[in-house]
Formats: sequence, structure tokens, C-alpha cells
Amino acid sequence: MSRIDFTPLFRSTIGFDRMTDLLESALNREDVGGYPPYNIEKTGKDDYRITLAVAGFKPEDVEIEVRDGVLTITGKGSDEKPDVTYLHRGIAERNFRRTFRLAEHVKVIDATMENGLLHVNLTHELPEAMKPRRIKITSVTPGSGKLVEAGNA
Repeated sequence: MSRIDFTPLFRSTIGFDRMTDLLESALNREDVGGYPPYNIEKTGKDDYRITLAVAGFKPEDVEIEVRDGVLTITGKGSDEKPDVTYLHRGIAERNFRRTFRLAEHVKVIDATMENGLLHVNLTHELPEAMKPRRIKITSVTPGSGKLVEAGNA
């Protein structure tokens, strides 16, 4: 019922089929649970930060991996503590797996854990070949066969 027909989009665009796949996968996500809660921030022109609330986890309990444009953050919660009797247990500390699909040329810079929050910093690095560049226009002066740069006649 939540399927969207992208056929009209294909009539006027070329090379955007990956984007439609991303939209469809976003609509059909299986890991839509709310644990652990997270924020996604834009911290600069090309910089981002994902913050996950990972109370009770130590840095060695959390694994961060990037593969094929997908950032996966996995937490292995500690087992029950046999010598503790809880009257109320509100801090989950259960296993989790969060995935984030990254746009092309988005790179993970680093990750830090502070006060129960895991911060993953990312940046969008456009390769030099893809950055806009100016092309000089040259012309041949009539009769001389010499090349002259535009504006320097």
C-alpha cells in the first residue's frame, strides 16, 4: 500500500534509478524501532554529526562500520548482572543495530563517546574532478594563427 510509482520520473531523468531504490528502501525499513534514540545534525556547510544515546555502553561494546555506502552502528549490551536485583529497570542496555545510508562522497571522520552519547562525525568531500572549474576561452587572431586568451587581445 505504501509503494510509490516512480515511472513518471523515469520519463524525464537519466541515472536517478539509484535514488528511487533509496526512496523505496527508506519507505520499507525494517529497523524502524526507536532504540537507541538518535539525532542527525548539520554542523557545517559539508559536515554532519549523528548522535546516539548509548547509556550503559562502553566504547568497546559499540562497533562502527562503513561498507558499500552504509554506516552501521552495532551495540552489544552487557548480560544481566547476577548480583543486582532491579526494582525498576529503565536503562535498556540491550543489543542494537542502527544503519544509515550515506550519500556518495560522505566519509566518516571520527567517533567519540561522552556522557552516554556516541557522536559520529561525517563530512561530504567532493573529489577535485567533480568540483566546478572555469575553462579559459581562447581564440585565433585572424591572419596570424596565434592563440590569444579571451580578454587579453
